Amino acid sequence: MVSSGYKDYGFRSADPSHMHRRFMPHVLALAGELKPQTRVLDVGCGNGFTCGEFLKRGCNVVGIDLSRQGIEIARKAHPQGRFEVLPADDRLLENLGEEPFDIVVSTEVVEHLYDPRSYARGCFRALKSGGRYICTTPYHGYVKNLVLALLGKWDTHANPLWDGGHIELWSRATLSTLLLESGFTNIQFRAAGRVRWLWMTMIISGDKS
Repeated sequence: MVSSGYKDYGFRSADPSHMHRRFMPHVLALAGELKPQTRVLDVGCGNGFTCGEFLKRGCNVVGIDLSRQGIEIARKAHPQGRFEVLPADDRLLENLGEEPFDIVVSTEVVEHLYDPRSYARGCFRALKSGGRYICTTPYHGYVKNLVLALLGKWDTHANPLWDGGHIELWSRATLSTLLLESGFTNIQFRAAGRVRWLWMTMIISGDKS
């Protein structure tokens, strides 16, 4: 099922994005010790690059995305994984027909969603008890937003004419609130890129008790 009005991102290869080198070390660190057959779900997997990093480490990996191009690329690049065209909503585990996962990861996705609460509930329900959710998204906060405005960069940074672009601008506080509302505990925060308070992206994890 693909949401009406969705514009495909247009993936052309299985290569990492320019942001992977910044957030991937933090994602793997927060994932902790990955035992063989650790079950990982990537919500908004794109071209499957992040899935590939977990597959290299012996995990069983499932990825979902609305991009048909991305899913086709992921299936070819990582045939040992499972990849499906599915929305990131509160029925994602039911739609997959899978058992709950040890880890749910979602990189640079939540800023694109019209209904982030449904997405967060779905990620929570997709985890087994004791599982961990790891999310990355561009960082926003008062200082960074003020600097962007003073430099006249706001229209470039948050361009409303970017089809399929960012529609939710998250701070540490607002994303933490989303996770807590959804039932997550033990919220952990990391940041990557640039200097303090002007970070490029943030990495947040939460646990399912």
